[in-house]
Parts: sequence; structure tokens; C-alpha cells
Amino acid sequence: MKPLVINKPEDRKIMSKAPGSSIHNNTRVGLFTGGSDKPYAIGIAQALSNRSIEVDFIGSDELDCPEIKELEHVKFMNLRGDQSENRPFIQKAFRLAIYYFRLVKYAAFSKAPNFHILWNNKFEWFDRTLLMFYYRIIGKKIFMTAHNINKAKRDGHDSIFNRWTLWCQYRSCHHIFVHTRKMQDELLRDFGVGFDRSSVIPFGINDTIPKSGMKQSQARLQLNINQDEKTILFFGQIAPYKGLKYLVHAFKKLIQVDPSYSLLIAGKVKQGHEAYWNAIENDLEDTVLKGRVSQHIGFIPDSEVEKFFVAADVVVLPYLEIFQSGVPFLAYSFGLPVIATDVGSIKEDVIEGTTGMICKPLNSTDLAGTITSYFESKLFSHLERRRTMIREFAVEKNSWEKVAEITVAAYSQLH
Repeated sequence: MKPLVINKPEDRKIMSKAPGSSIHNNTRVGLFTGGSDKPYAIGIAQALSNRSIEVDFIGSDELDCPEIKELEHVKFMNLRGDQSENRPFIQKAFRLAIYYFRLVKYAAFSKAPNFHILWNNKFEWFDRTLLMFYYRIIGKKIFMTAHNINKAKRDGHDSIFNRWTLWCQYRSCHHIFVHTRKMQDELLRDFGVGFDRSSVIPFGINDTIPKSGMKQSQARLQLNINQDEKTILFFGQIAPYKGLKYLVHAFKKLIQVDPSYSLLIAGKVKQGHEAYWNAIENDLEDTVLKGRVSQHIGFIPDSEVEKFFVAADVVVLPYLEIFQSGVPFLAYSFGLPVIATDVGSIKEDVIEGTTGMICKPLNSTDLAGTITSYFESKLFSHLERRRTMIREFAVEKNSWEKVAEITVAAYSQLH
């Protein structure tokens, strides 16, 4: 098999075929979505459709929406059905077995020469080993978008078995897409995947969230936030690596000096980390914090997302360890700056003084100081004039067109 060279080892620049180059537009791909993360799944399907790639979109009830069904070149295949968590264990096990049966059947008869895995299923060890072996023996070219190289390592419960199953999957793939150069380095260092079998692609901007054009005053009224408060937003899943407790500690320091601050927490507690959230809830019972923190804990539907970002003055990402995150570019799509810790490759996405600010991780004092600096800066005082520039930066840097360009080039070279 001829090696695919997208990223040269010496510089690893993001290279791709130009729009006018020779691309096999009749390439067909089975896109395995994992059944959720609507913004990413729809974004890449639409981008591939725009390049005349025929897509078998393996979805679920959650992804059964007009945005997908109306796309040209995209065939929606609801192999998963209902994925609701509030079902008895037996029912969940049965529906998962049905899904795997449908998936194996689809793979056997599919005319798509390429399978592109966006996420694994519930039993990741099975997907990483036996399912990958099956795809290979029936002659499929396997592509994968690795959003995290080893999330168990990030979450502090890595194991020999976990690394072995990851090794099996990564070594079985013909090509792997990652979002940062550091992730590409980890693929090589920990799993022996060379730069000739990986490409760096942007994390496509979330442009599926409905935007009604509501004003900040309207959003704050809905969320019971005073109009004159300096409002900080934490948005996304709640887990230890997201560093929310450091933001809570920093916030306490802030309001002891300036009571005009407010903190808005919106997101779902990641399964298995309920104790972590309970400890934070206990901290929020502090008398100093009473009435200053607005909590919206649980899944935030797309229709509700807008009001949180419109109501806020800044998004804070106090992460302890992460390679990339979609939250900065979701914030940017609303013209909202980001304060983030200097971990992973986030620094590449936050332009100091232009789209946000960077602070030290694991340091609530430095975080509090950076938040203070932001509200004293021209970035905040001139925010209304800078929102358009922030939106344009996001669209340019993380456009789905760039994602599709690199992805299709990889499909083409392995066709």
C-alpha cells in the first residue's frame, strides 16, 4: 500500500489538496457518528456533501433531523434508534446488541470502500479490536477522527488493557485525523503511528446552534442575572480535568474584592464524577457565594445554548489537562472572548488580548488575577466592536471547508 503523506515529519504543516486538484468525487464513505454530538456529526457530513462525497450517515434518533435528511449526497441510516439513558439495563443491553447486529450487516453489504469512525460505541474494547479486525478482513479502508488520543490517561484511570486496545485500533486504521500537533506527537510516541498515517484537522466550528439574535438584556432576564453584573460562564461537561473547582475558588477571591461578579455554570455532570460535583456544590454553599452563582446542571439542549453565551461577558476554561476543546469556538461563534489555562494546544486557539487571555493551570490565584485583568482591558470595554472580528477569526481558523479539504484528500490518496 502506497503511504499517504499529508504531514511531513520535519514541519507537519497542515497540507491538503487545493479545490481544483484531482479528487475522486465519487468516493463513498460510511460515517460512524457514535449517535450523538450533533454539531460535529452534522458539520462534517455537510462539509463532505458539499464536496460531492456520498455519505452513509450511521445515526440515531438523536441525529434524525432535517439538517441531515435534507443534505444532498447523504443517506441517513438510523441503525441505533433510541439512545436514552433512562432505560432499564436489560433494555439498553438489548438495543446495543441490535445495533451491533445492524452495524455488522451494514458493513458486510455496504458499497462504501471507506469507513470513517468519528466515535466508538459503548463497548470500546470491542470496537477497537474485533470490530476493527472485521472491517479489515472485508477489505474496508478505515479512517478515524481521534478527538482524544487516550482519554483514560487524561481522566486518571489508564491501564495496560486500555492501551493495548487503543494500540490495536490505531494500528488498524489506514489514516487518523487529530486536532493538534501535540496529539499527533502522542500518536507516534505512545502508539507508533507515524506522521505519514495522520493529519491535523481543525475542530470544526459549531454552527448548528440556533441563533435568534437575542440581546444580552433579554438573556440575562431569562437567567435572572442582573444587567450590571460582570458575568463569567463555565459551559460544558463537569469532570475533574475541566478544573471547575479552581474557577469556584478564584470566583470566591473575586467577589470578596468586587461583589459585582456573577458566575454561570451550565452543563452536565460526566457519568462517574458525581462525587466531584457534590464537593463543588458543598463549596457553593459558602455564605460568600450565596446568590452569586447560577447553576444549570444537566443536559443543555441546542435551543437553550444561545442564552448562556449571550448573557455572559466571558467564557472561562480552567482545564487541568486537555488537547483541544470545542467550547472556545462555540464561544467565538457568539463573539465572546475566552479565558483559558495554558494546557494542551488551547494556547493556539486563544489569541492573547484579541480573542481572550491565557492563565496558569491549577492556580486559582492566577486565574482570579487574569479575570480581573480581562474586565479592566480594552478587549472587554470595546467588546461590542470586537465581536465581529472574533466571529470572523473562528470561521477562518476552524471552518468545515478546511476539515473537508484535508479529509477528502486522505480519502482520495487511499482510494
